[in-house]
Amino acid sequence: MHLQPGHPTRQPVSLPLQSTGKPGLVGSLIFVAAFFLFHVGVKVVHGQQDSPPKPKTVLLIIDFGDQFQKHFTGIAWNKDMTIKDVLQAASKHPRGIRFENRGKGKTAFLLSIDKLKNEGRGRNWVYRVNNKLGDRSFADFTVQPGDTILWTFGKYR
Repeated sequence: MHLQPGHPTRQPVSLPLQSTGKPGLVGSLIFVAAFFLFHVGVKVVHGQQDSPPKPKTVLLIIDFGDQFQKHFTGIAWNKDMTIKDVLQAASKHPRGIRFENRGKGKTAFLLSIDKLKNEGRGRNWVYRVNNKLGDRSFADFTVQPGDTILWTFGKYR
């Protein structure tokens, strides 16, 4: 080793990785290792499924037209479930609803919810599914998981 006057002597530094003498190699290796660990960690976090899948449900909202609503947020969905089935499920809840209807299947007609009856020419019960106006009997309309069923008491618009 050739020493020049006025220049301090370099002493080797002990690192977990041995230096090859090439500048920046240790830093590059640490960066690559950190990047690899982070990248794998992200995949592991996203790939974990510790909690069971959420049950399939529908949301039922009853709007009485007087600034009062009832929300049923966890009604379990079943295959071939109709809006009438959703109302029946809500009626079984401890703070549920009562409803009356006439007819069956395609001819079923809702008469009242919680003793609030259709008025005929005045206010009546009208349903929407996902903000789309119902186009058939509530006992004939099949719902899907995640649907929002809104019954509104008011004048038809």
